[in-house]
Formats: sequence, C-alpha cells, structure tokens
Amino acid sequence: MEQLNNLADNRLIDGCIYCGGFADTRDHVPSKCLLEQPFPDNLPVVGCCYSCNQDFSKDEQYFVCLIESALCGSTDPEKIKRPSVARIMQTSPKLRQRIENSKIEVDGQIAFIPEIERINNVLLKLARGHAAFELSQPCRRKPDHFWCGPLSLLPQEDREVFDSVHFQQHFGEVGSRNMQRLFVTQITRLAENGEQQNVEMLINDWVDVQDDRYRFIAIDDMGQLVIRIVIAEYFACEVVWEL
Repeated sequence: MEQLNNLADNRLIDGCIYCGGFADTRDHVPSKCLLEQPFPDNLPVVGCCYSCNQDFSKDEQYFVCLIESALCGSTDPEKIKRPSVARIMQTSPKLRQRIENSKIEVDGQIAFIPEIERINNVLLKLARGHAAFELSQPCRRKPDHFWCGPLSLLPQEDREVFDSVHFQQHFGEVGSRNMQRLFVTQITRLAENGEQQNVEMLINDWVDVQDDRYRFIAIDDMGQLVIRIVIAEYFACEVVWEL
C-alpha cells in the first residue's frame, strides 16, 4: 500500500480505537491472518489496548478458517489452499472439529453455518480500523447499518453498486489519508440542451491491500461513514455510521 502520513488533527483518534481505553499496543488493519506472505508493504496500524487485541485473535482465527473451509468445501488441511490456514487446521483440532460440526449440504453443495456473533465481531473491528486509519473518524458506537455475506448472494444490480467507485460530493476530514487518496477524473455527459459537456468528478476508489485477498473502500461523505470490505473475492460486508 502507498505510504501516507495522516495530516488530520491527531486529537481526533485518541486511545484504543475499539474501546477508548489506553492504547498500549498496535493492531494491523487488515489483520495479517487475512493475508498471505509476503505481506504488502506499509500495512495500516492503529492504536488499541492489549485486551482488545487479544480478544479479537480467536474470532479472527475462526473467521479465516471458516472462509477457507467454505471456499474448498472441506476442513481437511490438505484441501485448503492457504498454507497459513492449513497449518491452523492441523494444529487446532478443536477449531477444525467445531467448523466441521457446522457443515451442512444445501442443494448438493457443501456449506457451513457460521457463528454470526464471531463473524460480526471481526468485521466490525475491521470497519472501525479502516474508519480510524483512513477517515480519521472514531466509530466505537453501534453502526446504523450492517450487512455481511457472500458476494455471490447479492443481486447483479446491487453487486454493481457495491463494487463501484464513489463519486465524492463533499470533503470528509481535511488531511485524512482518504482525502489524500481522492483523485479527479473528467467525464463527458449530455447537458440539458443536448450538448456534450466535460465535467470534473472527484473519485474515491477501492484500495487493494493484496490482490484477490483483501480490498476495501472507506467513504466519508454526505453525513455518512461507509466502509465496504471484500475478503478473498468471496465474503463481503458494508458498515455505515450516520454522522
């Protein structure tokens, strides 16, 4: 990822971004368990407390193992493509059995019933991390909108909207990393009189942390903070806070 210094007011993000306590350690956003080595350069880090950092680790481990099991239709380490996840399955038989016990068959396809609270816990943590690092906005309260699920379940029209870039209407926090990532493009459209006119638009695009593994877009516009995340081009979420 491109190295960007935060030029926003540092007082906006104070303490652990998850609970507001003393930030005595740092947390990667996204978590390294969602990525494969070699890890991308300049991974974002945010301040958090030791307790929150530890509390999320087991849910993250469950999450990545569940996703990889769903992708290959098995909890067998020999069938899991990601080496790091295969090792977790080999060394954590209780976790593997827990996921195996949630396996069902739907229309001839293998599926797994997720532990929703643990999934939501990880995704909200990621969304709060991106909001803090990219938008310089603390989002510790409950979001006003939350959705997660496989991308394939989105209707085509909704999928196109979800995957699209954002045309920025107003600036968010001045100096934030997100503001520095915005770029201007020019489009041609028909005016009311039928003539073509060139219009400059401010674009907020997706950030590819690691190809085919993790991407996100962070939006601060029109009184909303919106975080969209796609993991392994399979599982996605959208989190919204109203300002």
